[in-house]
Amino acid sequence: MDIETPWTPAPLSALRAFEAAARLESFTAAAAELRVTQGAVSHAVRDVEARLGAPLFRRAGRRVMLTDAGRRFAPFVREALLKLRAGELAVADPGRRARVLTVSVSPSFAAKWLAPRIGDFVARHSDLDLRVSASAQHVDFSDPEIDLAIRHGDGNWPDLEAVELCTELWLPVAAPGIAAQRPAPEDFVKHTLIHHRDTAGWRQWFEAEGFSVSEKAMRGLAVSEMSLAIDAAVAGQGIALARSALAARDLLAGRLMSLSARLARADISYWIVRPKGRPRLRKIARFSEWLRAEAAAEKSAVDRLLSQTINRTGGMRRFQRSNEN
Repeated sequence: MDIETPWTPAPLSALRAFEAAARLESFTAAAAELRVTQGAVSHAVRDVEARLGAPLFRRAGRRVMLTDAGRRFAPFVREALLKLRAGELAVADPGRRARVLTVSVSPSFAAKWLAPRIGDFVARHSDLDLRVSASAQHVDFSDPEIDLAIRHGDGNWPDLEAVELCTELWLPVAAPGIAAQRPAPEDFVKHTLIHHRDTAGWRQWFEAEGFSVSEKAMRGLAVSEMSLAIDAAVAGQGIALARSALAARDLLAGRLMSLSARLARADISYWIVRPKGRPRLRKIARFSEWLRAEAAAEKSAVDRLLSQTINRTGGMRRFQRSNEN
């Protein structure tokens, strides 16, 4: 008679090491995240491979890549670890789910839009513990601790419920010292152009204005985050092509001024997103309502300000949102 060998799962620490290495594509990065040595991660992965009887990683320069077996195994490990974490939270603190609100946002949105006003929400809803996670990567909603996110895009995410938070305009902006010189659009290149990542945004704006600008003239300062471009403009470092939602607070405070009467609507917006099918918890509804009220009030104030700016500049055309980019 055959006696089935008892199944002994891999140690939890080994599975965590495998998951981190698979996600980060690096044993070194996994070790740093888990606060162990690289050797400990390597040993843990070898233990899991020995139990499965298959290699899970292959070397690719300084990175490690999952093998076919590793790609099949990784989703099961991640799901198991997430479920374990959710169970720990439910048992350790049953009231946490109702009390803690975790929101994922981009670094620029966190810095320029959310952080300056978040104290108002905290004061109004003292029964909630708000957690804000800023990352340039779209959050993985398989993590049970993430309640909702604010994403920048076209709103087309099939597995997510998306509610538009605010539309955006592209605005050439500068500090009052530069704005006082009243530079015409064709003269913007006489100042330092501040680029978000690359020159594509400015190039499209100049083309929409009917100007052909050389590559040499387009040189300037390039930064990785829109918040950095706006802050550089506030500091008088040049002219930035800013998104109105992120520049609004500086415009209303007079730290920035719009330099053109021609307004171009961005083809993407900010959206409040959450997974379809999840329970509509009261804490999420309260935060979403507050976000929309704040966005609507600020949009109204910015619209009035920009209308006045256009009137002062001679009214190239009546203030309206266009589809030009």
